[in-house]
Amino acid sequence: MHHSNKGNEKSGRWDSLPIAVEPLDNQNPHQRAVLGELTENGQRPRPSVQGATLVRRPSGSENVCPTSVKSMLPTCMPSKQSFAVHLDEVEERSGYSCAAVEELEPSMCEVDTSTINPSLHLLLNLSTGSPMLVDRSFQSHSEDLQDNKVDVMSVIEYAEDIHCYLREAEVRYRPKPCYMRKQPDITSSMRAILVDWLAEVGEEYKLQTETLYLAVNYLDRFLSCMSVLRGKLQLVGTAAVLLAAKYEEIYPPEVEEFVYITDDTYTKKQLLRMEHLLLKVLAFDLTVPTINQFLLQYLQRHGVSLKTANFARYVAELSLLEADPFLKYLPSQMAAAAYCLANYTVNRHFWPETLAAFTGYSLSEIVPCLSDLHKACLDAPHRQQQAIREKYKLTKYMQVSLLEPPAVLPLH
Repeated sequence: MHHSNKGNEKSGRWDSLPIAVEPLDNQNPHQRAVLGELTENGQRPRPSVQGATLVRRPSGSENVCPTSVKSMLPTCMPSKQSFAVHLDEVEERSGYSCAAVEELEPSMCEVDTSTINPSLHLLLNLSTGSPMLVDRSFQSHSEDLQDNKVDVMSVIEYAEDIHCYLREAEVRYRPKPCYMRKQPDITSSMRAILVDWLAEVGEEYKLQTETLYLAVNYLDRFLSCMSVLRGKLQLVGTAAVLLAAKYEEIYPPEVEEFVYITDDTYTKKQLLRMEHLLLKVLAFDLTVPTINQFLLQYLQRHGVSLKTANFARYVAELSLLEADPFLKYLPSQMAAAAYCLANYTVNRHFWPETLAAFTGYSLSEIVPCLSDLHKACLDAPHRQQQAIREKYKLTKYMQVSLLEPPAVLPLH
């Protein structure tokens, strides 16, 4: 991915905010997606710095902004706190819980990330004469299990109970729909840039789709409680995807990798402290229902073609980019709308009776969310943020992002 600097050199200002890419080192051609400074207009300006892809902050200075962008960030001053707790009015507190943090960043200590190697006696057959002989008796059993994989979510006896639990939990762990109104220094367009970057990071490190959904949930729940300066927004997003990867991935990237993708804007210590703060604010509640979980349930309950399923996943991920209007809908409603839009686009059918009975949602209840999602899908080719659309242009997803839903849906 290469970007030209000519336009910005002429104008002397940041007109678009690219994801700049650098080699890891001279021997390794591995590339990284780097996020530039966040601006008001939601575009991705490239810093006009000689020979550099980004303006880097001085190490150890958490609230100091680059000199070249101080005029753009009037609130980013060393005297201001990076994070502040939101105090809601009494009427806003009902139906939403959030951990209040008594002490912010200065109180946090560094997290010990050292790991303990498993004891060797778990791997050795101690009943034999030689301790160097490895017990392989478990291998045949594990191979049998791999040949007979069972998805618990698809077992009919469990599916309804699991769905009921997820429907209860999604209300408890949802972000505040209008939290952005209380953010003094960040905007919805900045959040969209960040989520777009998280999607690109997910593809670069081959993270699970669920990891992206969890990271965005953690990000939104944190921002629902805390005011954040724009200079720290990427740090919050990086800590969120770090936590999500630890939760969801079998082999999550190392902490140093997440420092690396920020172009060393933040140090490892800062990232671990941010992770600590994120966990405190979220009260360690990391097991949350996502749109992806509900969508997988719907697709298993009433199967569709692979093309339809991929298109449903695509439009569901598009909803992550926009806090308004999609945070006002529950994840189960968003998944239903994504299913309906994909099913109609490919098969000219909306909401099957089996899913209406399973979810309790009638088509009329899904229509408001479906209309917003339809609009977002039509606007996707014209957005500044293209990471999700580029992802679903790949052949493994059957290039479903090139599909266009009908200009008008017959919803009435």
